Amino acid sequence: MKQLITALVAAVLAGCGVETASTAATAAAIKKQELEQGKKTMEQAQQKVGQAVEQMQQSAKRGSESAEK
Repeated sequence: MKQLITALVAAVLAGCGVETASTAATAAAIKKQELEQGKKTMEQAQQKVGQAVEQMQQSAKRGSESAEK
């Protein structure tokens, strides 16, 4: 009987360890997705800033060309 209780306790504790490892793996996967999404958002923002700078430079160039005429 004592061995049965010991085996049950060991099985329950092992199950908790598996659940903890599974939870940690899930959390890591979620963090990875968040990081990837953050990188995509940052790249999109950089592209928009680059486009805005380019438009400003073109406007400035047009303005200076108009002033020379």
